Amino acid sequence: MELFVSEGNPHCLKVLSALEVTGVQCAVHYVNHEERVVPFLSRPALPALLLPSGEYLFSPNAICRYLFEVNGQESSEHSNQWLEWDATDLQVSSNKIKTCFSILCTVLSLFSTPSYTNCSDSASACCQKGHKSIELHVFSSYSPKDSVCQSAAQKVLQGKGLQGLKSYLQRQPAPQSSQCRDTEPCNINLCVVSEKDVEAAALTWSKNLNADPLATDKRHPILPQEGKRNVLVTSALPYVNNVPHLGNIIGCVLSADVFSRYGRLRGWNLLYICGTDEYGTATENKAREEGLTPQRICDKYHAVHSSIYDWFQIDFDFFGRTTTQKQTEIAQDIFWRLHKNEFLVEDTVDQLRCEACQRFLADRFVEGICPYCRYPEARGDQCDKCGRLINAVELKEPQCKVCKQTPVIRSSKHLFLDLPKLETQLEEWLEETTSTGDWTANAKQITRSWVRDGLKPRCITRDLQWGTPVPHPDFKEKVFYVWFDAPIGYLSITANYTDKWEKWWKNPHQVELYNFMAKDNVPFHSVVFPCSLLGAKDNYTLVNHLIATEYLNYEDTKFSKSRGVGVFGDMAKDTGIPSDVWRFYLLYVRPEGQDSAFSWADMALKNNSELLNNLGNFINRAGMFVTKFFEGCVPVMELQQEDKKLLAVVGWELQQYIQLMDRVKIRDALKHILNISRHGNQYIQVNEPWKKIKGEDTERQRAGTVTGVSVNISCLLSVMLLPYMPTVSQTIRDQLNAPQSCISTMLHGTFVCALKAGHRIGTVSPLFQKLEVDQIEALKKRFGGQQGDKVRELKAQKAEKAVITAEVAKLLDLKKQLALAEGKSSEPVPQKGKKK
Repeated sequence: MELFVSEGNPHCLKVLSALEVTGVQCAVHYVNHEERVVPFLSRPALPALLLPSGEYLFSPNAICRYLFEVNGQESSEHSNQWLEWDATDLQVSSNKIKTCFSILCTVLSLFSTPSYTNCSDSASACCQKGHKSIELHVFSSYSPKDSVCQSAAQKVLQGKGLQGLKSYLQRQPAPQSSQCRDTEPCNINLCVVSEKDVEAAALTWSKNLNADPLATDKRHPILPQEGKRNVLVTSALPYVNNVPHLGNIIGCVLSADVFSRYGRLRGWNLLYICGTDEYGTATENKAREEGLTPQRICDKYHAVHSSIYDWFQIDFDFFGRTTTQKQTEIAQDIFWRLHKNEFLVEDTVDQLRCEACQRFLADRFVEGICPYCRYPEARGDQCDKCGRLINAVELKEPQCKVCKQTPVIRSSKHLFLDLPKLETQLEEWLEETTSTGDWTANAKQITRSWVRDGLKPRCITRDLQWGTPVPHPDFKEKVFYVWFDAPIGYLSITANYTDKWEKWWKNPHQVELYNFMAKDNVPFHSVVFPCSLLGAKDNYTLVNHLIATEYLNYEDTKFSKSRGVGVFGDMAKDTGIPSDVWRFYLLYVRPEGQDSAFSWADMALKNNSELLNNLGNFINRAGMFVTKFFEGCVPVMELQQEDKKLLAVVGWELQQYIQLMDRVKIRDALKHILNISRHGNQYIQVNEPWKKIKGEDTERQRAGTVTGVSVNISCLLSVMLLPYMPTVSQTIRDQLNAPQSCISTMLHGTFVCALKAGHRIGTVSPLFQKLEVDQIEALKKRFGGQQGDKVRELKAQKAEKAVITAEVAKLLDLKKQLALAEGKSSEPVPQKGKKK
């Protein structure tokens, strides 16, 4: 057995005590708090006990009970009561400070010896950190005779006293707010407006739209302008060899697209750059699989990517690729500058070589067991399970991905970026940019962990053929490692867009740089690439705002092409669901603070409740009232106090939306759009204009006011929706015949009456369609990856051949659809005869 614990972690106290009391033979390993020891968990869980069977226990109470049972001892009733109290009362109160303090007092009153009560002052001082500190103080205050508990406390604190506890607690995430849960709509009653706010809203409403409408036609090339906010947006370059799934799309290109659209609406001078990452091992591997040259693979899949992003309405200013002459020129220039400035070092490294394939194995050509979390499918550069960067030679039981043979270790000379030599410059820059820019919490945390653990020289060359050639004569047979080379693609793609690319990339005082990516790409954008540019000493623009998402899973599992699990690329188009609805749902569940999951049932729920019954219902009713009751012209509006209050509330929601979008809180900002339509629906229901229109003149006037205010709120919603659902936004504005100037006016936080009395609207029609249960069930089954399991189950049961054949046909059809989505031929590949 192996026990994994971490320094300063109070959860490890009782486990180490139990281990010493029972005398069970078990190796103890001290690991980092962030290390994911348990391979099937998406978060770190310590302590963890690896059993001889290969299974894990990761509950401290469960580990204690197991150790006593192994030793032949059963827990007493008294011990069971304590464990139950710990699990049901103490742990669940960890974020409730007052409750925590009262619990602490209860704990101390239970003990009869003076040595327990002596800890009350120090423990109560720490109760603001939750139950973790209570447990440690109680244990560390045992009388000296209780050597077991004293020993456990010393092992946890590692001789650092309470400083050891502090270092642990400082790395724990802040408690999640109980307000506005991800899966629930925001409470529309949160906004309380004053009389002053109400009068100000009414005054703003009476103002005119901006005289100069926002220019929507782009004039290329877009270059930085004096006196403007110049914003450069990049999305992590997708690997060319894979068809992107929904998680890839929301993590990078879609999030960046929403922010870019918003920035343009705000009048920023903005350039959005992306492209396919085409060099490296993954491309060589794909070319070998499909029997094509690497260049043909790149050409084929670049077109596939472009088509997918076009369908999702990703509005790049330029979508390029890295297999260009500009890439070679810029990468080699940065290399020579690093070499000149003595930030490169040579070293001989051990590499895995496959004797059967007669070549060194690059990182993605080898798989094995992760040395940290024991995940069985870790790659030679990184473990997808625990996120740790690894060297291929560290893998347990490595295998060549091509021939499945076990490689041998051989030596090869390589060039390294001397990160330790650049560490001081990096830390100074990080201190400034993370404090002034909008960096997501996970980006800061991942970067801090890299720097805290100490930087090591990073290899920048590889023994490959497909890549940017290293210009140094001693390394002419090598190419640049993809993580040195790929981020330079941002520069070279911009250079292929405009010869004046340096005005964006060598202009840090005039340009703000936003990087969008998933969290696994953070270290390369916050440490490795900035070090390359700092070391080049050529006035490069470095990232100001690093926006990283967590992971999007599919239902209760991961996306998997091989198993047919999840929606990939243009498969979304084949569902018949409009791209705007896909955009909406992906942004609604965008994994901003923690991993989230795509769910067919939830997508149907959000479409039918939020889009159809809330947003669509309000906009359609408002427009239909104008058409039906007022002959298509906006009626005269005489505002009462109730109307003015609504204007103030809607204006407040608009301000919240702008503040959140400015800080790239894309998912949270979307909730304020939905809040406004909820306010509107409630306003219509209370005032019942369909009844008042049949009444006296005062009631008919009231119906006109409610209708006019509602249709103007619809106009505002069309503007706020534009970054999220561009087609729907345009459709609403077309139906309302809204003036173009409403966009620039409202996105500066001003809710004015854009559709004045007498304004004639267009033809109104429903915006959304209901997603039916049977439709969703069919899609869920189609993309659930269950057909292969069903075939195997039927074979195991020795079912009739006709039944198996029918299910195999369904499986082959699903595989055919997947192949078409990936741009492959749907014809089956001839199979070689099996060896007997």
